[in-house]
Amino acid sequence: MSKKLLVFLTGLFLLASLASYVYYRRTVAAVPVDPWELVPDDAVLVAATRDHPTLVRHLKETQVWDNLTAVRYFQGLENTVVLIDSLTGSRNVVMRFLGRKNVLTSVHVTGKGHFDVLLQLPIGSVREYRQVRSLVDALSRDPQFRVRRRDYEGRLLIEISEVGTGRGVTFLNYRNHLVMSPNPGLVEAVVRRLAGPGQPSVAADFQNTDFFRLRDVDATLLVNYRRLPQLLGVFFRPDIVPGIGSVTSLAGNGQLEMKLAGNKVVFNGFANPETAGGSLHERLRGQPARRLRMADVLSLRTALLVHLGIGEARVLRGARPATPADSLSPALAPLLDSLTAGMSAEAALAYMAPASARVSPGRLALVWCARPGQQAVLLGQLRRAVGASPSFERVGAYQMHQMGVPELPARLLGPLFAGFRQPVAAVVGNYVVFGDDAAALRGWLQDVGAGQVWARSPTQVSFLQETQPLARLSVVLDTRNAWNLLLRGLVEERRAGLLRNESLFKRFPQVALQFVPAANEAEAGAQYFTQLLLRHPLVGPAVARPQGSIGTGSVLSFKTPLAGSPTLVSVTGAARPGVLVQDAAQVLHYVTPENVVAWSDTLPGPLVGRVQRQTVGGRLGYLLATATQLHFLDEQGRSTPTFPLNLPDSVRASGLSVSPVGASGVPRLLVAGGGGNLFLYDTKGNTYPNWLPKRLDFNLAAPPLYLVVGGRDVLVVLLENGYVYAFDQQGGVYPGFPISLGARLQSEALAETVGPTLNRTRITVVNQHGERVTFSLAGDVVTRSRVATWSRNSVFRLIPDQRRRSYVVAREEGGQLDLFDPTGRRLLSQKFLTSGQKPVQFFDFGAEQRVYVLTEPGPGKAYVYDRLGRLLGGQPFDSSAPEIGLDYEAATKTYHLYRTTGTELRRTALELK
Repeated sequence: MSKKLLVFLTGLFLLASLASYVYYRRTVAAVPVDPWELVPDDAVLVAATRDHPTLVRHLKETQVWDNLTAVRYFQGLENTVVLIDSLTGSRNVVMRFLGRKNVLTSVHVTGKGHFDVLLQLPIGSVREYRQVRSLVDALSRDPQFRVRRRDYEGRLLIEISEVGTGRGVTFLNYRNHLVMSPNPGLVEAVVRRLAGPGQPSVAADFQNTDFFRLRDVDATLLVNYRRLPQLLGVFFRPDIVPGIGSVTSLAGNGQLEMKLAGNKVVFNGFANPETAGGSLHERLRGQPARRLRMADVLSLRTALLVHLGIGEARVLRGARPATPADSLSPALAPLLDSLTAGMSAEAALAYMAPASARVSPGRLALVWCARPGQQAVLLGQLRRAVGASPSFERVGAYQMHQMGVPELPARLLGPLFAGFRQPVAAVVGNYVVFGDDAAALRGWLQDVGAGQVWARSPTQVSFLQETQPLARLSVVLDTRNAWNLLLRGLVEERRAGLLRNESLFKRFPQVALQFVPAANEAEAGAQYFTQLLLRHPLVGPAVARPQGSIGTGSVLSFKTPLAGSPTLVSVTGAARPGVLVQDAAQVLHYVTPENVVAWSDTLPGPLVGRVQRQTVGGRLGYLLATATQLHFLDEQGRSTPTFPLNLPDSVRASGLSVSPVGASGVPRLLVAGGGGNLFLYDTKGNTYPNWLPKRLDFNLAAPPLYLVVGGRDVLVVLLENGYVYAFDQQGGVYPGFPISLGARLQSEALAETVGPTLNRTRITVVNQHGERVTFSLAGDVVTRSRVATWSRNSVFRLIPDQRRRSYVVAREEGGQLDLFDPTGRRLLSQKFLTSGQKPVQFFDFGAEQRVYVLTEPGPGKAYVYDRLGRLLGGQPFDSSAPEIGLDYEAATKTYHLYRTTGTELRRTALELK
């Protein structure tokens, strides 16, 4: 071959390679992978999650996280996460990898009594691809694991299994989109779908629905109601599954959004009606949605209720079933028709809580009648026609009769009400009630007679008020009453798992699934509105409601008046902060960004000083003080083993200063004990010598300033007589101190610069002669300048911003209050009717977004000014606390104002003009 031809062929090859690469990047790689198209058709449930840090935070705030981590399956996942962290040599690798990716998790029935999960994870960058590859390489080198690669229909599958147990996972990397499952068959099913492109996805009916566009959506859930009985058949006995299928035949498939908030988990969405013949939807189509009015006659021992809203009861029965050869004469058919004709509006099946799992649960059928007296007469005629005994049993004010007609509820109301072999009946109010045995109906009548019904239970009434008022089908479950019912219904191998996970199952004792038909079902594409509500009774201290008066926002109304100022705390992944607030009963509450009380903790007294965000013992939480104790509460409101720290009996804390975040060693706690006494502790309860206490000659002018300079602790103490001390950790005085500032002090200090040495660290204070004094920790006064004129009655205070980076100076004299910047320029001036000190706050959010807040305690008003001196909101805000909380949302240019008024924590949104 000639050199020219070789060069030509080489160039042609390179050109073809370049063209192929450009084609791949511009066509194949440019088209994102649709994960819904990869889900196999037999998926029963498909969950989509996007913002995983927020999802985990909501799980923790609703206290579901602790229950999940106790489940053996999730413990296995947790062990896997720990293993990945150890192999990669980093922390939180999985959570960072998930981030805000669109992750799909589908559930499939893979065999008799077995189901498996298929997980899809996109790879978003070259770095993440290297992480996956490095993890696989690390596992292949680990003798505890076996990594095998195999080809399946042209695709490379990687199988990772644990030596000895055989447990493992199989995954496929399809265009940087990971598909993995512990069941290789599910990954192979994905490969087969890739071989036949163009197949409709499981979410084809909902391709125009994106719940993630809505606010506060934690996840979405796709449900295949046709396959749902198959999945439940993995857990429940075979004789129960057909009944479940009858109820779920109202819908074919549906999609729901999931929101976690406080005491409940809410799924809202839509479902397509089931089009198969003989379905529940086919029988109920066109029937009006009805209200659950039978709460007056539902016992508090009800474990499961299946409620149907109907127009006429005959639609449930459909065509009259063939009469069994051993039962009724055809001549009784008109009497049965008359009974059914008098029944309407609502019908229900109720299962009562059994005493144990060995006892069959009592079952009742309830149906509403417009003319219950006539129904009682017809039932008497039926009993006489079949030769039933005329005797009856009286239970309170009610009569209970043996009907003598097998399967009477099914004859009147259709196959959904089958299983009543020898029913007994009673008429209660406007309801005819059938029991499958006398004991079940007798116990129910006793509860109704004693008033032990839903309508008289505040817990149950509040639950019903959160459900949909009108529905075609409502399935209501009380998990505490249904415990033995579930144990009896489960297959043997699943009972142990339910017992292990009892706390998770009973976390939400109130469950309701409802289907509401469209206003016009005849229109093409009409869907059911679907709601699944999981709730535990609201035993918290507050109730949320809209604000609606000034601005926009919300109100959280507590049972006890609020005594403290709201403290804002940043929350990772949330657009708005959380709030810590204390009430008059000394209970500290944490309010989530979603305006829900996540936890409450009773303290021995009012808070003293500021709440400090710190990490203690590897746990992030809040350091705070009361008069007699020091407390550390983690993010779930729980104390660590060493806390609270008890102060000596003679000490009444007036302030708490904590060593800076990131300082070496455990945090150090400097307590101002009143009268110029200081105490120094660490978080393990150890005391420091020469600090038990450190006694000073004059009272403190402000809480001490705790700094760490060049690895050395420096405790800056300001006294009212104008002297400043700087102590080390052993209680010794640094050279150059004390220094006199030339006038009395009544204000705190600000560390404007914390340098590498004492000489390069600058502290600024304002004395009562209106002078701004800056000194170094070497004991030298660096600058001194007058901010404003002073008099005998004037009081000067240095007001740092919320991040303690800048400051303003407040001068107060009688009812006159003036604000100055550090150069002495007047920012704001206001005359008040009342005398006494007015709390002042300064907020600096950058980009010239500065806010000044003046609070007048007497009338309880907070004046909020912007940097130009304009009153935000046009008028002062009611505030019963000395301070307010303020947050700025730059994306929407909105201030969020948090304040307390009596028993209410109010959040107001103020948009900038």
